[in-house]
Amino acid sequence: MSLILAILLDALLGEPRWLWSRLPHPAVVIGNIISKLSKLMNHAPQQKRKGVLLVLILAIGGGITGILITWLGPIADAVTVAILLAHKSLVEHVSNVAQSLRMSLLSGQRSVSMIVGRDTADMNTEQVSRAAIESMAENFSDGFVAPVFWFLVAGLPGIIIYKAINTSDSMIGYKNRTFKDFGWATARVDDVLNWIPARLSALCIWAITGFPVKWQLIAQNAKMHRSPNAGWPEAAMAYAMEISLSGPRSYEGQMRKFPWVNPIGRKDIGPSEIDNAIRILWATWVGVLALVTASAILFFFL
Repeated sequence: MSLILAILLDALLGEPRWLWSRLPHPAVVIGNIISKLSKLMNHAPQQKRKGVLLVLILAIGGGITGILITWLGPIADAVTVAILLAHKSLVEHVSNVAQSLRMSLLSGQRSVSMIVGRDTADMNTEQVSRAAIESMAENFSDGFVAPVFWFLVAGLPGIIIYKAINTSDSMIGYKNRTFKDFGWATARVDDVLNWIPARLSALCIWAITGFPVKWQLIAQNAKMHRSPNAGWPEAAMAYAMEISLSGPRSYEGQMRKFPWVNPIGRKDIGPSEIDNAIRILWATWVGVLALVTASAILFFFL
């Protein structure tokens, strides 16, 4: 029942500014710990082994923290899980992109730059819209489905460990000179932790939107994506909306010709398509909540 309460709390409150302007957000705390450990450990020799050690430290620390909070009771569980879910805040960020894009292209570029890592200064309306929808689909898996999944699997320790590894991957899991070796372990473990949730996310989107295409088509397109996991919810969203996602984009001034997901879909999209994607994700959120509630009822009676 604590998970159901947490999902509802996140949907109602999101990330209240009045609270996190006064207290450090747990994600910020985790990020600060990772940053300090990275500065301490990320130097030659044996950077890969040190990266593995970092993953172990985060897993052990997250597990112990989860156990300690669990001792405080189900209300503490629910509040902690609600803080670690990110559906409402994700929707707010993406909705802001649509609103900004309606004001001007420059406003849309600025808004989307806050949620994506690619170059945004030269984006057109279609590229801004695609970036927002892709980010929303991927983060629906990372920020909502995966935390729910790992809470169901391993309770509060599971969700805290997941969030620590996922945050670490976003910080040091990049394949650049600084983190290529040190961030290798956290990137691989994050891929493993997101393997099932990414496919569950795609399955939920596919089901909620009425099975618009054969599952094999979603699977084929997902495997074309540069990420082993992000392509699944993106492919499901692309086919649900009959649009193309992914495709060429620029990173650090260099254009990269990534393949399209659903290449025959519409490419002339704008803020209306962002709004539609938000509606689909809210409907999928309801579906996930219904599944969790049904599971809780079955568990209670069995």
